[in-house]
Amino acid sequence: MGKEIKRIAVFTSGGDAPGMNAAVRAVVRTATYHGLHVYSISRGYSGMINGEIERIETKDVGNIIHRGGTILKTSRSEEFRTPEGRKIAFDKLNAFDIDACVAIGGNGTFTGAEIFTKEYDIPFVGIPGTIDNDLFGTDFTIGFDTSINTAIEAVDRIRDTADSHNRLFFIEVMGRHAGFIALATGIGSGAETILVPESCISEEEIIATLKKGVDRKKLFSVIIVAEGYSFGGAHQIAEKVAAVIGKDKTRVAVIGHLQRGGSPSAADRMLASRLGYGAVNALLDGKSNIMIGIQNNDIVFVPFDDAINKIKPLNQDILEMSAILSQ
Repeated sequence: MGKEIKRIAVFTSGGDAPGMNAAVRAVVRTATYHGLHVYSISRGYSGMINGEIERIETKDVGNIIHRGGTILKTSRSEEFRTPEGRKIAFDKLNAFDIDACVAIGGNGTFTGAEIFTKEYDIPFVGIPGTIDNDLFGTDFTIGFDTSINTAIEAVDRIRDTADSHNRLFFIEVMGRHAGFIALATGIGSGAETILVPESCISEEEIIATLKKGVDRKKLFSVIIVAEGYSFGGAHQIAEKVAAVIGKDKTRVAVIGHLQRGGSPSAADRMLASRLGYGAVNALLDGKSNIMIGIQNNDIVFVPFDDAINKIKPLNQDILEMSAILSQ
């Protein structure tokens, strides 16, 4: 049995994601219900090192469930990557008698938490908050649903212009080195081709697909490109294709950080609430060094090491379906 937990801290780190505020709200209210004292850490690990720690209560998380971004702010900390920086962070947590932490973020956040829990006797539970949906061990991460809805809405608008001008649009979406956002956006928007890092398609294959569309008298096309696509981003792919079909027919749009902002969807609010509630209960049950996730609509506990280092596979059946439906 670990030590009794009386005070916990919650923070957000890395890239922001819609639904983080809903997770913070769930952590604070669940912990308060169990009689714990809750502290917020502003600006992630940087704030931990700088002592940006203060008491947060139920009233402080009212009217935030619908807000995008994170009220606790976020950052990336090079100093926390060093043993000296982590020692300072530990001392600051000790100064507030913090017994455990809930870390909301992605791969980098959990990497820092895993190292910290091995060096110091403070339990950490991670909540997956990243639009990329690339963390192993959970079907969905907070922010993914909102991001693909945002991207699909943008593609729908671009499609109107593509149709009006008979253009070929290459639309780049976020997702780092994973194709989850691109695949969902492509299927949801009816894209002709979806380019993801997990399945490389050459320029020749893209052109062959476009020619099939021309044969069917299709006057415009939309191609979704994941930012981490192996052969380059939307601009690079468009340039290669334009050399064959002509620059006057191709256009590029990069949705970018629009996908991170905005009010979280109902699905993200529900997911964040469940994971925030589950994270506090996991700490009270003595769990540590884990990410709380969701599989088949059930709460699961995944070791940080697995969440960080194992590769989450893209569903090949869905990828095959997308190719068939785009014809």
